[in-house]
Amino acid sequence: MGNLKFELYNKMEFDINNFTEEYKDDRIFKNYQFIFQYADTSVETGKTYLPIFITEAISDFYYQENPRKQKEIIKATKSSGVKNESIAQFTGHMYLDVNMYQNFIDIASKPFVSPLAIQAQMVYDYYLVDSAFIKNKWCYQLTFKPKRKHEYTFTGNMWVHDTTFAIQKIEARITKDANLNYLNDVLINQEFELINDSIWFLKEDKLFMDFNLTDKTTGLFGRKTTSRRNIELNAKFNDNFFAGGIANDIVLNKDADEKDDEYWQQKRHNKLTEKELGIYNMVDTIKNMPNFKGIVNFITFITTGYFIKKNIEFGPYATLYSYNEIEGNRLYLGIRTSNDFSKKIEYSGFLAYGFKDEKLKYGAGIKYKLNHDKWQFINISYKYDMLQLSKSNELVSEDNILTTIFSQNPDVNLLMVSDFRILFKSDWFKGFSYKLEFANKIIYPSYVHPFKLTNSTETLENINNSGINLSARYARNEKTINSQFSRYSMGSKFPIFTFNASYSPKNVLKNEYPFFSMQFQVHHKFFLGTLGELVYTAQVGKLCGTVPYPLLRLHEGSETYIFDPYSFNLMNYYEFASDEFVSLFAEHHFQGIFFNKIPLIRKLNFREVIYAKGVMGRISTKNLNVIDYPSSLSELGKPYYEAGVGIENIFKVFRLDAIWRLSHLDKPKAQKFGLRLGIQVIL
Repeated sequence: MGNLKFELYNKMEFDINNFTEEYKDDRIFKNYQFIFQYADTSVETGKTYLPIFITEAISDFYYQENPRKQKEIIKATKSSGVKNESIAQFTGHMYLDVNMYQNFIDIASKPFVSPLAIQAQMVYDYYLVDSAFIKNKWCYQLTFKPKRKHEYTFTGNMWVHDTTFAIQKIEARITKDANLNYLNDVLINQEFELINDSIWFLKEDKLFMDFNLTDKTTGLFGRKTTSRRNIELNAKFNDNFFAGGIANDIVLNKDADEKDDEYWQQKRHNKLTEKELGIYNMVDTIKNMPNFKGIVNFITFITTGYFIKKNIEFGPYATLYSYNEIEGNRLYLGIRTSNDFSKKIEYSGFLAYGFKDEKLKYGAGIKYKLNHDKWQFINISYKYDMLQLSKSNELVSEDNILTTIFSQNPDVNLLMVSDFRILFKSDWFKGFSYKLEFANKIIYPSYVHPFKLTNSTETLENINNSGINLSARYARNEKTINSQFSRYSMGSKFPIFTFNASYSPKNVLKNEYPFFSMQFQVHHKFFLGTLGELVYTAQVGKLCGTVPYPLLRLHEGSETYIFDPYSFNLMNYYEFASDEFVSLFAEHHFQGIFFNKIPLIRKLNFREVIYAKGVMGRISTKNLNVIDYPSSLSELGKPYYEAGVGIENIFKVFRLDAIWRLSHLDKPKAQKFGLRLGIQVIL
């Protein structure tokens, strides 16, 4: 096809579905009766719906074949009720591209086999039903349907050109018995145009999705319409047009959200319907309603755990009460400023008190946004609190009520930590971010873990560590959504690389243990077609220096009945440490490939998962002779392994794993087998 450029128009709409006349009598809609004039009935499903959000974008798209490069300049964007760069970028071509000529179509992270795939004849039956002229081109109509049930497939029809055998248009709908959660329907319509004697180009495509907990509950419709104009083949680009590479593949013009109504009337590829035009007016009206913010705050409370009261947010509610062996009953109160207070600066703090140790814990922080486009912040924080050092950051915190409920053993391994940090973070370019941090951490001993010097009767009052940390993260084509102070990753199809380095020089803020450490990680999630999805995380790390054990890599254990994909679920806290190590976590999700073959069982929509985890490492002799190790803690010596099999998608939210520990079985309190329960929301 060579070089290519065209103008792209994208429109996205979200609607509340199953929105019936009965809602008029609901108290929550008492002051919103005017919105019912915008309700309509879906042609695709027959459900009544109410449009609530619409966003549009017009961009210029450029493609270079050799070397392969692409670039999109979003020159106009418009959204009902909000102006947000993240939403604007999601309306662009790169995030909304469905290619039916690929072997697999990614829908809700599931590999649906395309009816045009190389192996399609093994999956689909085809039937010739008609032939006719379409835009002066003689075409044949074929219908297709899957050979087997409960597979990720489509039903539909397509028109095939008689001379080039290319697709002129295609309509594909996911099968109703596909093993999906909450996504009841997906409909894809695409139309191609012959732009010279042999090249067919995707002129327009439409995507429709129906999200519901059940068929009868209120849910959401998602609609996306894309059209292309001014298609130019063999386009010429300046030598520096693609300069900046991936740093410059999506450009949002500064005035993109400032275009007036006249501009949109002239530039839209297709006129909006009266209902669509009305969404802009409806949303603006709702935003000014006096009780609308109260509804938004309630939804925020449920989803984030914070209760908003004007300029202050209180929470999270899951940490208000917890229990551990050191503190006993613990109460916690956290606060932070809301976006109404400022969208540039956020103040936060907390107070906590344990009724057994009778100690007050506290902390405070300031987060200042320097540049939203570059996601550039300065954070200053301090906390004085009890922490579990041998726990993954992904597991629920030790002061969470869930940890209290699902704990296996009394948690006696908590240590008091004083932690002060100054952090600068920024994006260098799209997908590449870095952090530079100065940290001072003081770790205090407990009656369970006294810091006794090796071959001496003396003990340390604390372990004082100060230093500089540098981290960098690269995620190619990662999709993110940015709020004012938080970023949420929507994942990437490519490996995500993370590098961390720490330097702790001697005598900086009384630091007595100088060291240098590095760690490298790669995390990747990818499809294996009909065989499912493989996820792996590999890490390697090394510390150079002489340090006490709390500054080593304390390998992540777990002493709860909650499954943690980022911990060794049958390893205890404070069981293994290393100053150099290599680890690998691998997990394969079969997406129901076996259960779907079993009658009756397949109706439960269970999905199979297997995983294996391992780590090997060592501790140098000098690091074994600084302070006495707890009786439970040692170096690995030989690798640690564990493996498990599980069933996920139980009642759509639960996961149950049976796990076997495969090494170090002779250690005291070693768990050879265990069952773990996970809670996850997956499609």
